[in-house]
Amino acid sequence: MLVRQLGRVDYVDTALSMQRFTESRAPDAPDELWLCEHAPVFTQGIAGKSDHLLAPGDIQIVQTNRGGQVTYHGPGQVVAYPLIDLRRAGYFVKEYVYRLEEALIRTLAHFGVTGHRVAHAPGVYVRLDDPFGHAMLAQRPQKGLARDDAQDFAGLGKIAALGIKVSRHCTYHGVALNVNMDLEPYTRINPCGYAGLQTVDLSTMGVNVTSDEVAPVLTDQLARRLAP
Repeated sequence: MLVRQLGRVDYVDTALSMQRFTESRAPDAPDELWLCEHAPVFTQGIAGKSDHLLAPGDIQIVQTNRGGQVTYHGPGQVVAYPLIDLRRAGYFVKEYVYRLEEALIRTLAHFGVTGHRVAHAPGVYVRLDDPFGHAMLAQRPQKGLARDDAQDFAGLGKIAALGIKVSRHCTYHGVALNVNMDLEPYTRINPCGYAGLQTVDLSTMGVNVTSDEVAPVLTDQLARRLAP
């Protein structure tokens, strides 16, 4: 997988570049992984509802073609866009999402933080009162909970978001891991469509690292987990 370090780039330009890459890629084109950071921006998924934008203020709002609801990108966040041919890789979308989350969880573990999945709520979460403990969540996907039962975020903070698009068996958009951010913009939205969901970063957990330190760990984990 070819890794491209883009630095801080405009969200709209990057999204259009991903779409063009995916639409024009040949069957033998190598997969790529784009790492970047964005200036403050709210992005709406295909199913995004306007009432989840509470008070966006002066932050740009961009409608996208990824899945999911509204989220925020900004400085201090590592954004990763895997451009993967799933048919060639040999796994389907559900497993792709699992592998993305696993890469995020392993990256957090590298810095001592325990990440968790929540049933029917893509992304990665941490216990606010014990971010380094390993006790399982009652609402983890393995419990087979119904959607309404699963979305209990009491005591949890969301530390990584996920939103993808698949076209002609090829992926774009991706994941965002919060490292050391100004988290105030998250109070202006219902993050990922969940009212009252607290959003955190590694700094909130007491882990003082930079995006430049986290990015290579996430890159390595994504390369490992997304391999055919």
